[in-house]
Amino acid sequence: MASKSYIQSSLSAGEQIEAVFKLHWLNWVHVWLWVLLAVVTVGILSPVAIYKWLSLRCQENGVTNKRVIHKRGIISRTTEEMKLSSIETVDLDQSVMGRLLGFGTVRITGRGISDLVLKGIDDPLQVKRQIEGVSNPVR
Repeated sequence: MASKSYIQSSLSAGEQIEAVFKLHWLNWVHVWLWVLLAVVTVGILSPVAIYKWLSLRCQENGVTNKRVIHKRGIISRTTEEMKLSSIETVDLDQSVMGRLLGFGTVRITGRGISDLVLKGIDDPLQVKRQIEGVSNPVR
Protein backbone atom coordinates (compact mmCIF):
# COMPACT_ATOMS: atom_id res chain seq x y z
CA MET A 1 0.00 0.00 0.00
CA ALA A 2 1.43 3.35 -1.05
CA SER A 3 1.76 6.00 1.61
CA LYS A 4 -0.62 8.90 1.49
CA SER A 5 0.54 12.22 0.13
CA TYR A 6 0.26 15.33 2.22
CA ILE A 7 -2.71 16.49 0.15
CA GLN A 8 -4.52 13.19 0.71
CA SER A 9 -3.81 13.19 4.42
CA SER A 10 -4.93 16.79 4.86
CA LEU A 11 -8.39 16.43 3.28
CA SER A 12 -11.22 17.56 5.51
CA ALA A 13 -14.56 15.77 5.74
CA GLY A 14 -16.34 15.80 2.37
CA GLU A 15 -13.26 17.16 0.53
CA GLN A 16 -11.91 15.28 -2.47
CA ILE A 17 -8.97 15.69 -4.82
CA GLU A 18 -9.87 16.89 -8.31
CA ALA A 19 -6.35 16.98 -9.79
CA VAL A 20 -2.70 16.60 -8.81
CA PHE A 21 -0.12 18.69 -10.66
CA LYS A 22 3.34 17.31 -11.46
CA LEU A 23 6.54 19.28 -11.77
CA HIS A 24 8.02 19.69 -15.24
CA TRP A 25 11.07 17.51 -15.91
CA LEU A 26 13.31 20.58 -16.31
CA ASN A 27 12.98 21.16 -12.57
CA TRP A 28 15.01 17.99 -12.05
CA VAL A 29 17.88 18.91 -14.39
CA HIS A 30 19.86 20.86 -11.79
CA VAL A 31 19.43 18.05 -9.27
CA TRP A 32 20.76 15.47 -11.73
CA LEU A 33 23.65 17.76 -12.64
CA TRP A 34 24.63 17.91 -8.96
CA VAL A 35 24.35 14.13 -8.70
CA LEU A 36 26.49 13.72 -11.84
CA LEU A 37 29.08 16.16 -10.51
CA ALA A 38 29.23 14.26 -7.20
CA VAL A 39 29.66 10.91 -8.96
CA VAL A 40 32.39 12.26 -11.25
CA THR A 41 34.20 13.95 -8.36
CA VAL A 42 34.10 10.83 -6.21
CA GLY A 43 35.08 8.71 -9.22
CA ILE A 44 38.11 10.88 -9.90
CA LEU A 45 39.20 11.57 -6.34
CA SER A 46 38.68 8.09 -4.92
CA PRO A 47 41.60 6.52 -6.83
CA VAL A 48 43.82 9.47 -5.86
CA ALA A 49 42.89 9.11 -2.19
CA ILE A 50 43.45 5.34 -2.31
CA TYR A 51 46.85 5.82 -3.97
CA LYS A 52 47.93 8.39 -1.35
CA TRP A 53 46.75 6.13 1.47
CA LEU A 54 48.59 3.11 0.04
CA SER A 55 51.74 5.19 -0.51
CA LEU A 56 51.85 6.09 3.16
CA ARG A 57 50.96 2.56 4.31
CA CYS A 58 53.79 1.10 2.20
CA GLN A 59 56.46 3.49 3.50
CA GLU A 60 58.92 2.25 6.12
CA ASN A 61 61.66 4.07 8.02
CA GLY A 62 63.97 2.54 10.56
CA VAL A 63 67.41 2.10 11.98
CA THR A 64 69.22 -1.18 12.61
CA ASN A 65 72.52 -1.78 14.34
CA LYS A 66 74.22 -1.33 10.93
CA ARG A 67 72.18 1.10 8.80
CA VAL A 68 69.32 3.57 8.43
CA ILE A 69 66.64 2.43 5.98
CA HIS A 70 63.93 4.33 4.09
CA LYS A 71 61.62 2.21 1.88
CA ARG A 72 58.70 3.39 -0.25
CA GLY A 73 56.59 2.02 -3.08
CA ILE A 74 53.30 0.23 -3.58
CA ILE A 75 54.08 -2.27 -6.33
CA SER A 76 57.61 -1.25 -7.22
CA ARG A 77 60.01 -0.65 -4.37
CA THR A 78 62.58 2.08 -3.81
CA THR A 79 64.97 1.95 -0.89
CA GLU A 80 67.51 4.41 0.41
CA GLU A 81 69.99 3.19 2.96
CA MET A 82 72.96 4.62 4.79
CA LYS A 83 75.51 2.71 6.82
CA LEU A 84 75.84 3.97 10.37
CA SER A 85 79.60 4.30 9.88
CA SER A 86 78.96 6.78 7.02
CA ILE A 87 76.76 9.16 9.02
CA GLU A 88 78.24 12.61 9.62
CA THR A 89 75.25 14.59 10.90
CA VAL A 90 71.60 14.06 11.77
CA ASP A 91 69.63 17.29 11.35
CA LEU A 92 66.10 18.10 12.37
CA ASP A 93 63.66 20.46 10.63
CA GLN A 94 60.34 21.33 12.27
CA SER A 95 57.93 24.09 11.31
CA VAL A 96 55.75 25.80 13.90
CA MET A 97 52.89 23.49 12.92
CA GLY A 98 55.27 20.54 13.15
CA ARG A 99 56.32 21.57 16.66
CA LEU A 100 52.69 21.89 17.75
CA LEU A 101 51.60 18.59 16.21
CA GLY A 102 54.81 16.62 16.81
CA PHE A 103 56.13 15.89 13.31
CA GLY A 104 59.07 16.98 11.19
CA THR A 105 61.86 16.07 8.81
CA VAL A 106 65.07 14.27 9.75
CA ARG A 107 67.98 14.77 7.33
CA ILE A 108 70.90 12.37 7.62
CA THR A 109 74.12 13.54 5.97
CA GLY A 110 76.76 11.00 5.08
CA ARG A 111 80.31 10.96 3.78
CA GLY A 112 80.45 10.88 -0.01
CA ILE A 113 76.79 9.96 -0.48
CA SER A 114 73.54 11.85 -0.91
CA ASP A 115 71.49 12.83 2.11
CA LEU A 116 68.82 10.50 3.43
CA VAL A 117 65.69 12.56 4.11
CA LEU A 118 62.86 11.21 6.25
CA LYS A 119 59.84 13.51 5.85
CA GLY A 120 56.73 13.65 8.00
CA ILE A 121 58.30 11.70 10.84
CA ASP A 122 56.46 11.41 14.15
CA ASP A 123 58.48 12.73 17.11
CA PRO A 124 61.53 13.69 14.99
CA LEU A 125 63.64 14.73 17.98
CA GLN A 126 63.36 11.20 19.40
CA VAL A 127 64.21 9.73 15.97
CA LYS A 128 67.28 12.00 15.75
CA ARG A 129 68.39 10.89 19.22
CA GLN A 130 67.88 7.21 18.39
CA ILE A 131 69.89 7.44 15.15
CA GLU A 132 72.67 9.38 16.89
CA GLY A 133 72.66 6.91 19.78
CA VAL A 134 73.09 3.93 17.47
CA SER A 135 75.58 5.60 15.11
CA ASN A 136 77.73 7.14 17.89
CA PRO A 137 77.49 4.76 20.85
CA VAL A 138 79.09 5.93 24.08
CA ARG A 139 82.17 3.82 24.62
